[in-house]
Amino acid sequence: MSDEEAERVFIRLRWSDSGGNAYCPHCGGTTVYMARRPNGSARWRCKACHKDFSITSGTLFASHKMPLRSYLMAIAIFANEVKGKSMLAMSRDLGTQYKTAFVLAHKMREAMGSEVTKFEIGGDGKSAEIDGGYFGGYVKPANKRENRRDRRLRENRSGKRKVVVIIRERGGEALPGVFGSEAEALNFIRANVLPKTTLYADEAASWDDLHAKFELHRINHQEAYSLGGDKAIHTNGAESFFSRMRRGEIGHHHHIAGPYLIRFAEEAAWRETYKRVANGKQVDRIVALAMRHKPSVDFCGYWQRRRAA
Repeated sequence: MSDEEAERVFIRLRWSDSGGNAYCPHCGGTTVYMARRPNGSARWRCKACHKDFSITSGTLFASHKMPLRSYLMAIAIFANEVKGKSMLAMSRDLGTQYKTAFVLAHKMREAMGSEVTKFEIGGDGKSAEIDGGYFGGYVKPANKRENRRDRRLRENRSGKRKVVVIIRERGGEALPGVFGSEAEALNFIRANVLPKTTLYADEAASWDDLHAKFELHRINHQEAYSLGGDKAIHTNGAESFFSRMRRGEIGHHHHIAGPYLIRFAEEAAWRETYKRVANGKQVDRIVALAMRHKPSVDFCGYWQRRRAA
């Protein structure tokens, strides 16, 4: 793919609401004319406010250094993975530093998260599953047996381990949240699950208070993983999400604790939601989300801020 073809893809997806016709991101003016840079990259000038803008101005990829073709290739590589993409592997695929791949991957996760956080779960006649899984904060056991400690005890933990609580609509979207414990997620569930939704959960006592607001069915995993016929009582949809995220943690990312955990959870939820969608459409969707998203507060100038600190 040439640079011009990559430009056309980004133009089509950024200004899809105007049929691919560029308009000013500063004032919204539709009367613009092409003022290409000497290096040939596309740039427009607005007749109303006289400001210049490019394809990525005011978006997640603003002030990009690599050609758009490289960004499109990175998104295609990222979307093609089922359980996530290692940022070291992406740096080798793109021929860039690890730092570049790290920021770029997190920007794509931020684009995915912008859609995931807007998901509405459930409604009248619909069902959703809730469950929690613990991630991050791995404590390596000591070499000698006499120095090893029971890592199940709070005093022997790192303090970084958090629970990812997933709300998974059957046949629909998945919405994750990160908390210190499952009990802390109750308000999150009440706020994001629509009324008259039938919920399914396991036997954990953390979910007991949800009986007051929702029709809640429970499954004791010590007795069975699934019970019933058409409206089976199980949390297999939530477990499917955790399986995808767990394999991504073990096989690709290894360390996903701290402030990054929610981003990895949103990525896994997005992949789980659109797992039946063709890869090409997934790429278009990620590009469109990135083009509608404002520049990243967290990852714009990320390494410069860390160096200054």
